Amino acid sequence: MAKTLQTASTEIVMGFKALSDPLRLQVIELLREQELCVCDLCDRLDVAQSKLSFHLKSLRAASLINSRQEGRWIYYSLNLPQFILIEQYLAEFRRFSPLLPARVCPPQP
Repeated sequence: MAKTLQTASTEIVMGFKALSDPLRLQVIELLREQELCVCDLCDRLDVAQSKLSFHLKSLRAASLINSRQEGRWIYYSLNLPQFILIEQYLAEFRRFSPLLPARVCPPQP
């Protein structure tokens, strides 16, 4: 069981690292709507393919995106189960935190 917990922890850490870059977040936002090929991503983000490839590699390593090859193009889409794993991790904090902070009333005169 500890090995499973360690694996989940590593996946969450990699996910947060991958999501910590503004360009990667832009890629994620574009992929929310539809699957896109690398050429479309380059055009929409106005970045060189070599720069984008580095960021796509990080997102793939964190299992946040899927890739598939069709002819000479690679198409990318979100890997939703990985986002659910991160969402569930964050939801655990909600259990231990009050939804609203305690209200402090001013002293009565």
